[in-house]
Amino acid sequence: MEFTAAQIAGMINGTVEGNPGATISKLSKIEEGVPGSLSFLANPLYTQYIYNTQASIVIVNNTFVADHPVATTLIRVESADIAFAKLLEVYNKIKYDKRGISPRSSVSPSASLGENCYIGDFAVIGDNVVIGRNVKIYPHVFIDDNCNIGDNTMLFSGVKIYTDNIIGKNCIIHAGTVIGSDGFRFNQQDGLNVKVPQIGNVVIEDDVEMGANCTIDRATFGSTIIRKGVKFDNMIHIAHNVEVGENTVIAAGTGIAGSVKVGKNCMISGHVSMTNHITIADGTMLGGGTGVSRSLTKPGQAYLGVPALEVSKFRRSIALFRNLPELAGRITKLEKESQKR
Repeated sequence: MEFTAAQIAGMINGTVEGNPGATISKLSKIEEGVPGSLSFLANPLYTQYIYNTQASIVIVNNTFVADHPVATTLIRVESADIAFAKLLEVYNKIKYDKRGISPRSSVSPSASLGENCYIGDFAVIGDNVVIGRNVKIYPHVFIDDNCNIGDNTMLFSGVKIYTDNIIGKNCIIHAGTVIGSDGFRFNQQDGLNVKVPQIGNVVIEDDVEMGANCTIDRATFGSTIIRKGVKFDNMIHIAHNVEVGENTVIAAGTGIAGSVKVGKNCMISGHVSMTNHITIADGTMLGGGTGVSRSLTKPGQAYLGVPALEVSKFRRSIALFRNLPELAGRITKLEKESQKR
């Protein structure tokens, strides 16, 4: 699909400087621009490329001043970053605007599908599933019985959703993610590990995005809850009966044990681990690799290390740790001098 500079400027409230009829059909980095592509310049470090880029159209800030002649057509906007992100959103909507039900899919007669849905090849929709409007279900997705999927949600290839789970509106679940698998809970009986049945479910509220290959366990009873606006990276494990608060973001490789309550607006870096039955206050920031073994109750605090320490304490501790060999040598020297006396 082709767009002209004039059409793009209309989408992002920009002003064309150059040829309003210049056309593009793809996107590119400014340093890798080719004829027929659209790029943008927001970072001053890349300004050098605008004078030689082959991109047909480049989005720039209103404040951009050229030091040399520019051959490409410019679209000036208040913020090139924001404008380009808006175009990417439009591009994705066009790219993923699929509709219709594949004859190679399996949809239960008791399932309810809203308008303008897409069901891809070999997707399976179980009994009594309710699917909202404009939902996109890609090939090889499995949705078991009694699930509810909200309007405008996208489930990419290979997503598996067990029974009785609820996913809200405007969610994006990437390939390979599993929602509603059993929580890891066993009782010791006569030296054996006896499974505790997991009869709860998972509730994912609106506007949640989950990366590829995440695992969200169902509750033992009640619900594992992912609140509105939460964003997950890839390969994150959420155990049974966890609750993740609104707008919290979690980076790849993090594991959260059972019955943890994570607050709102938290920022959790990669490979963080949390032990079970603890509470994380609103606005908490956890650095990469942090191990949390106790509740963190002060809102808005930042932590690092294993076990988690407030950042200032962690830095002091690291400074001491780095000097341990020298300190040990000094102690050994003092001991030898003491023995000579």
